[in-house]
Amino acid sequence: MALLKAPSKQPKTTTLQVRLEEEVRLNLDRYAEFLDANPSYVVSEALKLLYRKDREFQSWLSGQHYKDHKRLSKGESIQLELK
Repeated sequence: MALLKAPSKQPKTTTLQVRLEEEVRLNLDRYAEFLDANPSYVVSEALKLLYRKDREFQSWLSGQHYKDHKRLSKGESIQLELK
């Protein structure tokens, strides 16, 4: 059984550019194909799952750090490089 569910509708999105190891990218594409979804959906849902499951992150969110965090405005993009 898949850990992520196939997309039901397209939510509002923003752009994020990342660098991935080749094997991670290959498996991302394979998982997206498995779900009959696109890689962006898989990344988004995987991150949501991670956020829900990480109790330390949940605790951190409820603290001062989250209050000081600024949200991205509509159409604004960020660039991350994963190593």
